[in-house]
Amino acid sequence: MSVTTRIVSEDEADLRLDRWFRRHFPTLTQGVLQKLCRTGQVRLDGKRVTTATRLAPGQTLRVPPLPAPPAPTDAPPPLDPKLVQEIERMVLYRDDQVIVLNKPSGLPTQGGPGIVKHVDMMLDGLRGDSEHRPRLVHRIDRDTSGLLLVARTPGVAAKLAASFRGRDVKKTYWAVVVGRPMPGSGVIDQPLAKLGAGNGALVIAADRKDEDAASARTEYEVVDAAGKKISWLALEPLTGRTHQLRVHCETLGTPIIGDPRYGGKAAHPEGFTDRLHLHARALDLPHPAGGRLQVAAPLPPHMKTTFKEMGFVAGDTPKPHYARGNAASSEAPRQRGKGSAK
Repeated sequence: MSVTTRIVSEDEADLRLDRWFRRHFPTLTQGVLQKLCRTGQVRLDGKRVTTATRLAPGQTLRVPPLPAPPAPTDAPPPLDPKLVQEIERMVLYRDDQVIVLNKPSGLPTQGGPGIVKHVDMMLDGLRGDSEHRPRLVHRIDRDTSGLLLVARTPGVAAKLAASFRGRDVKKTYWAVVVGRPMPGSGVIDQPLAKLGAGNGALVIAADRKDEDAASARTEYEVVDAAGKKISWLALEPLTGRTHQLRVHCETLGTPIIGDPRYGGKAAHPEGFTDRLHLHARALDLPHPAGGRLQVAAPLPPHMKTTFKEMGFVAGDTPKPHYARGNAASSEAPRQRGKGSAK
């Protein structure tokens, strides 16, 4: 292979250099790419780059001769039709660029030790006839139900990831907790630190002076309450730390009902379904084509039961709404129904 030049496309805006190479040359290892960048063989507009450099449309990328790819292996088997049907049932909104899912409680977002079924492995069922495999933009905990955002191309994934990093995405969660926080609304500004690693890791409240402490802030509001025993909270994470909402509710003295890891016995009151009562209810985000997209997810069955028993009225779940706005162009996406293959 000789030296070639490639032009960064519009769809590749804000994509990291290493992810660009992973997309176009999937067999190239990270170590080899780092060496090519370090020795100046990969250049962007004639300048040296690192693997973390972000690309802009129209830039010229110098691609040096690359190692020959390994011999092809057998293609992975097609996704089980039952899993295709299952992931299709999760679709709340779909257009040419994004898909929004309503993940059930108990289903992991991604794989790990001992996990044989997860959302990420099921995304091939939403690929249709596209050359690109859909990809997750963010994650929610295994036991948390609700909204997951999926990008349909690498370029869209990069744009949405930039929106999440820039805090342009508003996320609203609903939780049912033991007790009633006082005051009834405010901001939880409690740094967090992680203890351990892997599936057994715990997140704890940390002192601001702690070297391992990470800033964590959550807006909360009591939407309704059954006296002082049980409350329905609306939570908006202003930062995105692991288990942030669960630990912040615990630090308020009002652990989320059914939390398997935080809150201890207090999180498992008698008479309630012993499942985590935390639901990713709503997303309000900039659409990659311009304007904003708003989507809400209905409550999972176990939380519906609790709402009914407590007399909490969630009301109707609003339909997805895409407001194109002035920034949208003639390329604004077309919304497709759940049954669409694309």
